[in-house]
Amino acid sequence: MKRTRTVIVLTTIVVLFAAALFYLWKKNQEDPIKYTSELPSEQTIVVKTVATGSIVPKEEILIKPNISGVIEEVYIEAGEYIKSGDLIAKIRVIPNVSSLTSAKNSISSNQTALETAQINLTTQQANYDRQKALFEKGVISANDFEGINNTYLQTKQSVEQAKINLMSSKQNYDIIKTGTTSGLGNIAQTLVRATISGMVLDVPVKEGNQVIEANNFNEGTSIASLADINKMIFEGKVDESEVGKIKEGLPLEITIGAIEDKKFDAVLDYIAPKGVAENGAIQFEIKGSLKSIDSTFIRAGLSANASIILEKAEKVLAIREALVQYDPETKKPFVEVEVGDQKFERKELELGISDGIFVEIKSGISKSDKIKVWNQIQGVPNYAQNN
Repeated sequence: MKRTRTVIVLTTIVVLFAAALFYLWKKNQEDPIKYTSELPSEQTIVVKTVATGSIVPKEEILIKPNISGVIEEVYIEAGEYIKSGDLIAKIRVIPNVSSLTSAKNSISSNQTALETAQINLTTQQANYDRQKALFEKGVISANDFEGINNTYLQTKQSVEQAKINLMSSKQNYDIIKTGTTSGLGNIAQTLVRATISGMVLDVPVKEGNQVIEANNFNEGTSIASLADINKMIFEGKVDESEVGKIKEGLPLEITIGAIEDKKFDAVLDYIAPKGVAENGAIQFEIKGSLKSIDSTFIRAGLSANASIILEKAEKVLAIREALVQYDPETKKPFVEVEVGDQKFERKELELGISDGIFVEIKSGISKSDKIKVWNQIQGVPNYAQNN
């Protein structure tokens, strides 16, 4: 029994030893690893962050009435280009009964005051004429006549003031009733005119709509919105993780979803000092002025993306970032340069900016050096063969 066990153990050892020898022989038959290499190339490297937003006019003006009433006529449509002073709409005034009654009573009161003043003037006129004749005959003194003359002039002035008050009351009554009166000319309140030249973006009212005047207590009803479409800006938001990387004056590349294959240059003008919580993250508003839109018509409100250029290096020597190795102790970057058949030499590098794919090489290698692909994976295309 013991002999049988011994034979089995020995046989097992022999088989395992033979298997190990076969494995080692097989490994010896495999070809050694052959590393490929890549040449550095000339690249334009751009480091950027992206903000989403929309294109809006730099200044959008809301036209509001200075009198309440009902829209009688609208003379413009969205999309039209109008000039400052052009007629936009006409308002029909719906008078307030209380104000109208008060104005009417004011007319009656001033009319009575005028009639009273005119009666006094007639009386003073007769007295003045009589005293003047006596003064000319030397019956009364100059001092007495001077006092009578002053009384007459004061009465005459009262009549003129009463006439002015009556006219003012009538004009006020007309304005309350119709929105205008004689003598106002082009500043009639029932006619709403453009305050700037530009394109009509929106006309939110129609004939028959009631509108409210703009005053200290109410912002009023917007009759139209105007803007200069040649002065457009990008309005968007960036995440709090990116806002620390940007600053005013940085260049932007604007792409608009509705306008394919075209980019617009802009400059970052504004970064909000305070963030706003949206969907669990803090967002900061930014604005950028478009430099030139040429003849391209950009509609207000189009969605757009802005690439904020943080750093840019044009036509610099670069390699794929995956080719760079780092010393485990010093953490300094280096590459292995081919010096012979499957022979490589280590060279220290000074790196510049990186876009995550390519990294700028400031010093350490030349354009003719072949860089070892130290972490090559089978099936991944070799960039060197395309350079």
